[in-house]
Amino acid sequence: MRRGAPARGEASARERILATANELFYREGARPVGVDTIVERSGVSKTSLYRSFASKDELIAAFAREQDRRLWTWWDRVVARHPGDPRAQLTALLAGMAKIVGRANFRGCPFLNLATEFPDEAHPGHVIARANKTEMQRRLAALTHALGAREPDRAARQIALLMNGANASGCLIDTADLEEDLVGAAMAVIAS
Repeated sequence: MRRGAPARGEASARERILATANELFYREGARPVGVDTIVERSGVSKTSLYRSFASKDELIAAFAREQDRRLWTWWDRVVARHPGDPRAQLTALLAGMAKIVGRANFRGCPFLNLATEFPDEAHPGHVIARANKTEMQRRLAALTHALGAREPDRAARQIALLMNGANASGCLIDTADLEEDLVGAAMAVIAS
């Protein structure tokens, strides 16, 4: 195992730990993956792990924040492709989500997974998961308002339920028609 500061262009110990945690926590769950596995797979020492993250819960929170950052970066990029067109923005978000859910390596929504693994509402993973879902509803409400839905906040909650349902059941269902079903259901919610 290499020791000392990383060479120029090489990921720091913290970056390697977080990259490993991102992969393993998403694929296998945060609870069952131990710090020894993360240390072994990331190629850092346990001392480096605890120097970067005071506890496993702190590492779980960093994983959740990174997943949150990635989601909103993706969301903003999708929305930016359709400036001033909330219908196209919502359709593109749902279509993109359907593609993600249809991937072979899809293991569900990391935030729903964290909330399930850590039902204690004070757990940092649960706190970040809840904040993510609150932000999703806020963003959806902005779209449903722009689309002129009669009850935009309710429509946003209903579309969030559709999205969360697709995330929760994606590993169990045939996703061939998921894009069409999600877009159709969301547009029916807007129209009602």
